[in-house]
Parts: sequence; C-alpha cells; structure tokens
Amino acid sequence: MVKGLYTAYTGLVNQQNRLDVVSNNLANAATTAYKKEGLTSQSFDEVMAYKVKDASVGTVNQYIGDLNLGVKIGESYRDYSQGSFRETGENFDLALSGDGFFSISFTNKAGETSTMYTRDGNFSMTKDGYLVTKDGDFVLGEGGPIQLPTDAAKIAIDRDGTITADGVQIDKLAITDFEDYNYLEQYGENLYRALDTATTKDAAGQVYQGYLEQSNVNVVSEMVEMITISRAFEANQKAMNAADDTLKKAVTLGQL
Repeated sequence: MVKGLYTAYTGLVNQQNRLDVVSNNLANAATTAYKKEGLTSQSFDEVMAYKVKDASVGTVNQYIGDLNLGVKIGESYRDYSQGSFRETGENFDLALSGDGFFSISFTNKAGETSTMYTRDGNFSMTKDGYLVTKDGDFVLGEGGPIQLPTDAAKIAIDRDGTITADGVQIDKLAITDFEDYNYLEQYGENLYRALDTATTKDAAGQVYQGYLEQSNVNVVSEMVEMITISRAFEANQKAMNAADDTLKKAVTLGQL
C-alpha cells in the first residue's frame, strides 16, 4: 500500500509540472514570437522485487517480479516552429520568416553586456536614432548597434535585412541561426542565450517589415491539454485515497 501511495504521488507531481508548463504557454499566447514549451513523461527504472524471510518458502529469497515506482519528468523542450504573421504597418516592426534570430546587445542589472537572441521584432527608434527592443536594448547589425538618421524620410528594410535610409545603405541586420537549438537557453524577456557549445550557421530567414510574428501557441490545444491533465490529476488523487483507506482498515483490524 505504501508503494501505491508513492506511485500515485509521483503521478500528482508529474501532472502539476505539466500544468505549470501549459499555464505558462496560455499566459504567453499573445506574446510576440513566443515559442511554446512542452514536457515528456518517463517511468522510473524498474526494480526487482524479492520475497525475503518468508516462512512459506524456507530461508530462500524468492524473486517475485519487477516493480515500477511511478512516473517522472523525462525532459522539457521548446517548439521553435514559426508563428503566423500579423501586419502592423509600423516601420520598425520586423518579422522573420524561416530560421534565425535577431541579435540583441543585452545589458543586465549589473551593467554586464552580452549578445542575446530573439524572434520578437517589436522594435522602435530612440531620439538618437538607435534601433532598440521594447526594453531598450540595442538591436545589432553587422557594424554593431544599428543607428539610423533621425531626419530620414523613408527607412526601408529588405528581405535580407539590409537597411536603407532615403535610398542610402546604413547597415544590415545581424541575423543568426544555430546548428542545434538544444544549445539555446531561455533567458527571459523573450530572449535566448547561446551556450558556449552552440555552433552558429548562416541564417536562411527573411525579414518582413511592418509585420510581427505571433506566438505559436494554439490556445484550443492547450486548453484541451489542461483538461486532460486535470482528469489525470483527479485519477491519481482517487488512487491515493483508495490506498489510504485500505491502510486505515488494515490498522483498525490490527488493533482488534
């Protein structure tokens, strides 16, 4: 019975973790270029069970089979598939079609600067002409932080990321792609950090000016997943209650 309680408990913890991930996906369904997360489930390794010191079989330890001790989280993963585009008509709203990330010069609260990556192209221009994210971090071009002329009548960004102001080339967006996205780590604020072992490659993505990429979260699918998780959680609760009731009866009979 104690094993039954433990097995049901692992199921409860597993479903709670899955619910946390689904809730986070739903909370970010409207976040620009957000990539949904997921979890896999994995059973614990089976262990061999032996009957020890059982008078019915003498002094021989008898093998009675394998036991499984429940379920655990296998791994977490992120779905990098592209979201749909929404037209905004804003000059500095950019969307990437295909693989790749915008490069961002990110400064943390300690004043340390590093390069981060994002698919969120909701940019704006400062009074000094710098192209920045909504949090004020510089968008990088091939020549460093991109600075545009503030008096330009027309700023255009080509599909390959080339930026021109009134027909004069200013810079080109630094779009970066990676051989394996498993070496990208979510930092927060819709940014990703490349691990030391990450390998870059030429980005095939194209830039669309005046558009924003939406999240790839399917709200209906996530809601259905949430209902499934809730039912699985309830089933584990019932199994735990049943094991608990059996233990109570066994204790009561033992006291008679």
